[in-house]
Amino acid sequence: MNADVAVENTSAIALWNDPTAPVSARVDALIDAMTFEEKTAQLYGVWVGASDEGGEVAPHQHEMEEPVDLDALLPTGLGQLTRPFGTVPVDPALGALSLARTQARIAATNRFGIPALAHDECLAGFAAWGATAYPVPLSWGAAFDPALVRAMAEAIGRDMRSVGVHQGLAPVLDVVRDARWGRVEETIGEDPYLVGTLGTAYVQGLESAGIVATLKHFAGYSASRAGRNLAPTSMGPRERADVLLPPFEMAIREGGARSVMNAYTDTDGIPSAADEALLTGLLRDTWGFDGTVVADYFAIAFLKTLHGVAADWADAAGTALRAGIDVELPNVKTYGAPLTEAVADGRVPEALVDRAVRRILTQKVALGLLDPDWNPLPAALDATDEDDPSALRGRIDLDGPANRALARTLAEQAIVLLSNDGTLPLDRPRRIALIGPNADEPAAVLGCYSFPQHIGVRHPDTPLGIELPTLRETLAAEFPDAEITYARGTGVDDGDLSGLAEATRLAREADVALVVLGDRAGLFGRGTSGEGCDVATLALPGAQQQLLDALLDVDTPVVTVLLAGRPYALGRAVGKSTAIVQSFFPGEEGTRAIGGVLAGRVNPSGRLPVSVPRGPGAQPGTYLGAPLSHASQVSTIDPTPAFAFGHGLSYTRFEWTDLAVEAQEAPTDGEFALSLTVRNTGERSGTEVVQLYLHDPVASVVQPMQRLIGYTRVALEPGEARRLRIAVPADLASFTGRDGRRIVEPGDLELRLSASSADRRLTARVTLTGAERHVDHTRRLHATILQEPTT
Repeated sequence: MNADVAVENTSAIALWNDPTAPVSARVDALIDAMTFEEKTAQLYGVWVGASDEGGEVAPHQHEMEEPVDLDALLPTGLGQLTRPFGTVPVDPALGALSLARTQARIAATNRFGIPALAHDECLAGFAAWGATAYPVPLSWGAAFDPALVRAMAEAIGRDMRSVGVHQGLAPVLDVVRDARWGRVEETIGEDPYLVGTLGTAYVQGLESAGIVATLKHFAGYSASRAGRNLAPTSMGPRERADVLLPPFEMAIREGGARSVMNAYTDTDGIPSAADEALLTGLLRDTWGFDGTVVADYFAIAFLKTLHGVAADWADAAGTALRAGIDVELPNVKTYGAPLTEAVADGRVPEALVDRAVRRILTQKVALGLLDPDWNPLPAALDATDEDDPSALRGRIDLDGPANRALARTLAEQAIVLLSNDGTLPLDRPRRIALIGPNADEPAAVLGCYSFPQHIGVRHPDTPLGIELPTLRETLAAEFPDAEITYARGTGVDDGDLSGLAEATRLAREADVALVVLGDRAGLFGRGTSGEGCDVATLALPGAQQQLLDALLDVDTPVVTVLLAGRPYALGRAVGKSTAIVQSFFPGEEGTRAIGGVLAGRVNPSGRLPVSVPRGPGAQPGTYLGAPLSHASQVSTIDPTPAFAFGHGLSYTRFEWTDLAVEAQEAPTDGEFALSLTVRNTGERSGTEVVQLYLHDPVASVVQPMQRLIGYTRVALEPGEARRLRIAVPADLASFTGRDGRRIVEPGDLELRLSASSADRRLTARVTLTGAERHVDHTRRLHATILQEPTT
């Protein structure tokens, strides 16, 4: 495969191809040599699907866009290839060959030999046929384990690079503000510190594998009114600054993310895609971000069609480019001819085009795409593979044993035991009644951005590509001596009550009834959870609550198991179910993880990343609420959750003792030091999750009752203890003051060491002294928590 091209340069090698030259010099030389049309060609992508025969990719004909003539575009170049693996099912090796052949053609067709940058989705694993389906981000939040999330992301990144992909559209850093929103499953949780630390870990893993991580959705998408997708957001500048922006700030500063994607929504009338103060003023001028800003799909056109802030496509292009969006995705719409027209008639300065193309080309140079030894064939293929593409089928395994082991570990750590009267773990039951719409459904473990649910559902004749054991199958393996009877009971959302009689009959005849409820992931109304699948209330979908209530009326222990994309109100089950096991779309190894928890092979250590509501209608609400958002005597609505953020039980017991505070006072630029002992007083090994919350009783602006500022997992054998030593910088008490600047105020604070936001174990009362202090994006972001063995 020959990607060599002729370039107009008298030297042996053009400056832009010289890897020994500074990146900036290479980019400047290339821009100087390009025509205006060649520069704008780098500003957009084309949506394609790889060929399952190894031929070149084909443009994807999307219903929201006109067909793209790839042949007409390529002579001036092409900025991006959109989702070559995430559009149609394709064998990974043949897809890699298809992409490589297309890249060779792109490079050979334009004067400078510039290939496209290929991007794909990777929200819960590489969204390609046959790739590992990991737990969704809400399960990452439940695991409270940044190191494990980083390892998963690194594995995802290696798989993407192995087939020629450069950029991944993840992670989602939106903080949950209303659990009715369909995309809750894509988020990490309702706390910005949890979202920030785990999202940053994901970015670090992806970037360490050479993949450009893309932060989504900047900013405010999750704060939409009534939890409706793509609705306007309701928030003031302080909520935006203190709740929604910190995860992005952390992932850029500590994660090294090289790309950001705008949010679809508008805030106070300004769409994110048109918000120069956000995309340039804050992101670049203040935070120092120097990567690329890419448009969420169709977002630039939406400035005209949905937001009404652009008169035509040229106006939309100029508005977005001026705001700071460098790349139009998924297809060329406004950054092609309309942008050319706008520059020609003086509406848009050409300098804005140069600014964007400089960022894009800087990234391509950094990825090695302009180096003389660049080869379109990824490392997984070699030149001989072109001769016999059919022999490639099955060559590349994107779901190997190491991947599955990671997926299994994360799924196990993400299972949350909400309640348990001692029924779990099950002690060799003779008869198990397995009931519910998700008990025998392979896809019940998958989120909407998994390949089978996102793309595979449109190709029903194509095999899933990965092994997805149902819970029914895994329980048969976990309890080989038990008789397991099964009844569907009802569907996820069909409202069918005809199966209730059979379900209750089986429950009466069993030693224990396992009722498996929850969601079906899908897109735009094709599921009960996922993008465009918002809900009016947090009642269980369909007739699932009726099924659950009917089983609770039977004189048999009922264990409720949830495979869901959001938290649901569970009615009487909160007090009457003998145990409740919560999982959030735990991925391809999820049913084995749940089976392990039910059997006791796995000691649960997951903690809730979102509160579980007591009733279906008390939304929006999170634990981060100010005093007025909590229960009071002047409202008939009680938003107190059934299970609070951070809650989760274990099969062992932990004791927290011996709190020591080195000094009760510290200056506003200092730190507090405290320590405590955590001991496993039970009879089996287990993991406690120690959570540190900050309560500021008096502040110049209203504050949440408390907020998470640190956490750590403590794994202990029976009788074992650890001494935790914690340093808490005063910067963690900062918030946005009345004048819009972030401040640390003097005054009294409480540092609460807790097992959840509702389960405070130890409290350190401390005081910040001295003058009010202003801090910025360079402030300290973390408490330091060290674990030491003790006797």
